Parts: sequence; structure tokens; C-alpha cells
Amino acid sequence: MTAQTQYKLSAPDLEVVLALVRTQTLAEAGERLAVDASTVFRSLQRIEKGLGQRLFERSRTGYQPLELAQILATHGEQLEVQLESARSAAQAEPEQVSGSVRITTTDTILHGLVAPALKLLQSSHPLLSYDLHAGNELASLTRRDADIAVRATRRPPQHLVGKHVGPIRMAVFGSKKGGPKSFDAGVASKTGWVAPDDALPDHPSVTWRKKHFPKVLPRYRVNSILTVAELVGQGMGIGLLPVFLAQGRGDLRALTDTLDECQTELWLLTHTESRHLRRVSTVFTHLARHMALG
Repeated sequence: MTAQTQYKLSAPDLEVVLALVRTQTLAEAGERLAVDASTVFRSLQRIEKGLGQRLFERSRTGYQPLELAQILATHGEQLEVQLESARSAAQAEPEQVSGSVRITTTDTILHGLVAPALKLLQSSHPLLSYDLHAGNELASLTRRDADIAVRATRRPPQHLVGKHVGPIRMAVFGSKKGGPKSFDAGVASKTGWVAPDDALPDHPSVTWRKKHFPKVLPRYRVNSILTVAELVGQGMGIGLLPVFLAQGRGDLRALTDTLDECQTELWLLTHTESRHLRRVSTVFTHLARHMALG
């Protein structure tokens, strides 16, 4: 592939490359760019022909970016940040912050901490909107698919900007209706457990139970801590839960004090290039102040 003339890359070209690097499929890149997949394909063909070299390897799994595509995507990210900064600076009312903020976290933290904190932000910044993603992976933030990550971890990635919010404490809980009123080895062995063993095998709650009660097998294996809380509240067993998730619920009873071995830390994380955007820094600062761990 040889370029006939010196090709001049444009901002839309960088947007196409960036979208395809992030998604690695024509369809998803088209969704980001608000065009159809065929338009993305034609744009990529034009860019590659103009540059005289391929940017992606095509395979059954999608479009894998080559070195030049990754370099161009980095420039596209920088352009994206600069454009958003310029738009923020040009707002008619400087005190108002607008735009969409993409937040990734787990369903437990989303329901128990992030959503209540965001609700408080509505009145002061009504022009903000949010794309909320609940999952256990952190890759989306690293690839800039998200602006902010809220994660329970003892060791946040060094390449991200982080703020330590506080400790996440855990305890064993049961149902107030018909559940045990205390906890000991006998209760642990005779009462059914609800736990995320298969979905989160390294979760502190799973590690603690297997260490102290290795013969106990959960009656219900679920894929999230939020589901543990719901099933325990319905009297279907006992389980380890974050204290912040259980506080305020009338259907749960703490059966133990907080367990130091299960404690982890809550971190707010963002990308170094995102932290200067007004919409991101506003939400980041608000979450740091208002997420109540209890």
C-alpha cells in the first residue's frame, strides 16, 4: 500500500481511528461516531490508502490496532480532551457544568454509594448526565472508555490518578425475620450461606469463609455481592456483606463485628488526561466528599 501524495490527517480521521482502537469492531465504532459500520469501513479504507499503510489487522475477533493506529489514537485522545476543555471554557454560565460523565464500578458500589451521591449532585449541576457501567473489570477506564472508576482495591493501578475514600468494612449478616441472632462455628456449619464463589473467587468474603470454615459450601452461589444482600434479606441464608450496603436496611441483622481480614479500601480513579476536565473533576470531587461508607 503506497500513498500517492502526502496525506493530511484531519480531526475526523483521528476520531475514526480512536473509535476503532477503543471498540475494535466496525459496528461499535459506528455507534460512537453516530454513523453506520459501512461508513466507518470506507473512512478507514480512505485513511489507510492516504497514509500508504495499514492501521489494523483484520481477524474474526475484530480489528487489532497496529503500532501506528495506537499512536494516532493517543493523539486522538489528546484532541478529545482539548476539545472538551474548550467547550467547558466556552459555557455561557461558568458556574454551570454540563456534559456526560462515564463511571464504571461494581453493582454493589453503584447502588450503595455512587447513586445516592449522584442524586445529591442533581440540584447543583442539572446539566450533567451519566453513563453508568457496572462490572468487575478495570480495562474500560484504562482504555478511556470511562472517565471515573470507583473500585474496592488495596492496590490501585499506578498509571491512574487516585483518591483513597476510606475502608470498606465487612461483617456476617443474616435476616431479621427468622434468621439466626448470633454467630459461631455451629451457626456457620448448620446455616445455609449465600456467596459469590464462582463469580468472585478472590473476593475477601470468599477468602475469609474458606479460611475459617473450609468445609462449608454455599447453598446459593450468586454473581454479585448485591445479590448476596437481597437473598440474605429474604431469609435464604447468611452471608458476608459490606457494612455500607447493609446499613439502613430493615431486613438485615449483623451477626458479627466488622472483620479486619475482610477489609479492603475504596478508591476513586481517573485517567491523568481526564482529571482536568470540569465535568470529570466536578463529579470526582463530589463523589470523594459524599460517598458515605458509614
